[in-house]
This record gives sequence, C-alpha cells and structure tokens, in this order.
Amino acid sequence: MTRVLIVEDDPQIRRFLRLALESEGCTVQEAGRLDVGVAASRLGPDLVLLDLGLPDGDGLDFIKAYRVRSKAPVIILSARGQEPDKVAALDAGADDYLVKPFGMAELLARVRAQLRRQGAAGTTEAPLFCFGEVTVDLDRRSVSRAGNPVHLTPIEYRLLTFLITHAGRVLTHRQILREVWGPGHSEGGHTLRVYVGRLRHKLEADPAQPRYVLTETGVGYRMEI
Repeated sequence: MTRVLIVEDDPQIRRFLRLALESEGCTVQEAGRLDVGVAASRLGPDLVLLDLGLPDGDGLDFIKAYRVRSKAPVIILSARGQEPDKVAALDAGADDYLVKPFGMAELLARVRAQLRRQGAAGTTEAPLFCFGEVTVDLDRRSVSRAGNPVHLTPIEYRLLTFLITHAGRVLTHRQILREVWGPGHSEGGHTLRVYVGRLRHKLEADPAQPRYVLTETGVGYRMEI
C-alpha cells in the first residue's frame, strides 16, 4: 500500500487531500508544521505532498533535509506561482509543482505518474521505453520510430535518456544543462531549446504541438510517456 505524507498547514486542504488519496488506496500521514513533517518523513513515505509556506519554516528546508536520505518523489503544492519559486523548489530536489488552487484530478494524475516513475527506477534491468511510435532501448543504446532507426547525436541521446529516465518530473533548465552538458554549462537556455527542438522534429508526430517533450514555461521541460 502506497504511503503518502502530506506536509500542509491548512487542515481543510489536508482533509481534502487525505480523502482523495485514501480513495486511491493510499495510506496517508499528515503534518501541519515543518518540524513534524521532517520527523514523519523518517518513516519512509513513498511520496510527499509539500506546502512551501509553513508556520515554522520554509518547505525548501524540508526538501534539502529529505533529499539527504530519500529519493522518493516530492510534489509541491503552493500558492507561490512565480517562476523563481518553482525553479528554486525544483532545483532543491522537488519532482513536480502545482500552484494552488489546483484540480484534484490533475493532482492524482501527477501522483500516479510520480509513483510509476519511482517504480520503474527501482527495476534492476535496463528498461525499454515506448511512447507513440518511438522505442528507446537503453541496453542497446538504440532509438527507433515506427520500426525505423533514428539517428541521434551523442548529446541528443544523453538529453533524451535524461528526460525519459525522469519522466513525469519537471526538470529545470539548470538541472538538464548540468546533467547533459556538464557542471560548467548551467547557463545555456538557447542551446537547450535548440536541442529540444531537434528531438521533437525527430520523435514527435507534430513538433509544433508536442505530446511527449513538454515545455514548462520559464522553468524547464517534462517528459510524458
């Protein structure tokens, strides 16, 4: 049974979240303060729903402490909707970000996506990723579309594999540049846009309206597979 920790100071929001998650078969633990949330997180939840504005501290402090001991997904639920707030939380180690007010159906879909990704990350074999007509075989380092081989440059391949192995997670420009190009390339938004455009032309049915490599405006990208 999936264990979800809710760290949120509004009891009404916690109640709605708990009822929705329990209807999905989850076990829910609640915390209304940062210190209580940090203590509860030591029990090893499978996923955390986290508010940033807590009465005794900032949710960013929770993420930094939590990431020292766990890779379980963290979804931010916050009234802070500005791009710098999103980027700061995602760079700190959050996996997704929803701005209040949000729809419960969307939240549950994001929860399911994160749990699927977490489950795939726990497998020991190199997985085969399929989306649309595209198949990516990480073991053979091959990419095909509708059965035909797709040639990717080394950087295009690294970018694609980084996106698909973090599918469902919002990745900031800085995170992608650091992991794909190296730590000295954290500022290169234009270069990243060019390479994302190349991937879309090679893999998407309609590169102008992508279904898989999605833009998070002002923040980064998310892979949906």
